[in-house]
Amino acid sequence: MLVLSRKKGETIVIQDQIELTILSVEGDTVKVGISAPKHVDIFRKEVYLSIQESNRESVAPQPTDLNALIHRLRGGN
Repeated sequence: MLVLSRKKGETIVIQDQIELTILSVEGDTVKVGISAPKHVDIFRKEVYLSIQESNRESVAPQPTDLNALIHRLRGGN
């Protein structure tokens, strides 16, 4: 992990396309502005993790689906 110190108004550039600008610092809260191309998805980590979990759940076979498939494979209707 790269750790940088920045002050209000200072910017970090990532691969010529993404800019992170420190907008304000108030106590323990830092407001960060992000400029990136529209095709780059940007999420807060807790939202990203929730999306990943939802995606895993949506592709996981459900027990009832498996039972129906086994029933069909065994010649059931």
